[in-house]
Amino acid sequence: MRLALFQPDIPQNAGAMLRLAACLNVPVDIIEPCGFVLGERRFRRAGLDYLDRAAMVRHASWQAYCSWRGSRADSGRLLLITTKGDMPYTGFMFRADDTLMMGRESLGVPDAVAEVADARLRIPMAAGLRSINVAQAAAMVLGEALRQTGMFPAAI
Repeated sequence: MRLALFQPDIPQNAGAMLRLAACLNVPVDIIEPCGFVLGERRFRRAGLDYLDRAAMVRHASWQAYCSWRGSRADSGRLLLITTKGDMPYTGFMFRADDTLMMGRESLGVPDAVAEVADARLRIPMAAGLRSINVAQAAAMVLGEALRQTGMFPAAI
């Protein structure tokens, strides 16, 4: 299981997702360019001292990320979490080698990126509301994926 952040543009959200991933022992792919400097104060404050524990791989571009994924035998499916998803994540069967990709807070992902995804999943919400914070959305879907696959870290 992996978490991929497509060109994140709010440092506090990216820091929160890296903290989440560190706590759940899930590697993170950051697909640049980011809308902030990864070492900036707001980013570090959101991640606290967990950032050093996060298994993070930075990719210079979407093309670089695709090349990297294509070179890995264990890349699995790419699942886009999006408000435009055609299937609720609550009815999806996750696998241990899935990568959950979160789009930019401001624009999501371009259509060309969405088309590459093996599935486009959405979070069911009340009518008339636009979206859930990206870090909260990542926590919800990643939690369900880890529950289904039995991949939560062992309790201490």
